[in-house]
Amino acid sequence: MLLTALVLCALLLSLERITYYAVANHPERWYALCQRPPLASLGPPVDVVHKLFYGFKVIQGVVFLGWCVVMGGSWLPLPTAGPLMLGMGAVLVGMGLFLNASVFARLGRVGVFYGSELGHRVPWIEGFPFSVLKHPQYIGALALIWGFFIIMRYPNPDWVYLPLLETALYLWGARHEP
Repeated sequence: MLLTALVLCALLLSLERITYYAVANHPERWYALCQRPPLASLGPPVDVVHKLFYGFKVIQGVVFLGWCVVMGGSWLPLPTAGPLMLGMGAVLVGMGLFLNASVFARLGRVGVFYGSELGHRVPWIEGFPFSVLKHPQYIGALALIWGFFIIMRYPNPDWVYLPLLETALYLWGARHEP
């Protein structure tokens, strides 16, 4: 069951990274795809990426909560971490939220959702958080994921599987996206 669950989670969670890879590395194809139904109904290409982002976050949330329900054996997943790990998880979640909010504040919606690749003028940002981290949005997302699983599943042996899977997917994205 564990292997089947991991494969299903990997397939669902990889949809986001594969989409962003396609947008970043083949923007002309993405632009053409956005001109056809059903994507055309979502607006211009940057708006399509923005709306898909929310869909991917819903998928991610369902996968994470589903993991907690299935692996925890309860329809009401509750935190399993002790006080120290709960605090560490909370710090990671807070750091992740801060980094992601900083990226959105610096780049804006168009910059975050591949505007420069899709023909928009997006200025190069050198200030925080980009002055400190090469991929602050990915680091922020991973901090949130690790924090969530520390809070919800630590010290259960399965707590590390999805954070490691997401780390591999985000590392792949950081390597293959501009």
